[in-house]
Amino acid sequence: MTTRYEWRGDFDNASLNALHAEGFGGSPGTTDWRARLRRHSLGWVCAWDGDSLVGFVNVAWDGGVHAFVLDTVVARRCRSQGIGAALITTAAQHARAAGCEWLHVDFEEHLRPFYLETCGFRPTAAGLIPL
Repeated sequence: MTTRYEWRGDFDNASLNALHAEGFGGSPGTTDWRARLRRHSLGWVCAWDGDSLVGFVNVAWDGGVHAFVLDTVVARRCRSQGIGAALITTAAQHARAAGCEWLHVDFEEHLRPFYLETCGFRPTAAGLIPL
């Protein structure tokens, strides 16, 4: 498999909804990802195997020096092939090029090895309020 990565790649909502459902559970929703991302994100990275969307990460930002990784997801059939790490690397390169100085990520405990060891994030103190 030859995977290509595309910053602010063009995708269809149905494909991204299906990938999110596969990665995060549930049935595919009807989220208008294209409109949401264009409104709130610095950018996003799409990973493609041919014409199939097999990976995705959203890079939100504060309009200044802070960018935030959200919704990193890789299709089950493509996991453990370095696609997730390549998504993060590509996101970091483009966030840096946009003038960001920090790339933040929140993650569940089982993802600690991926984000800290594989992707090179360092642990920090943070807080969370459930709403």
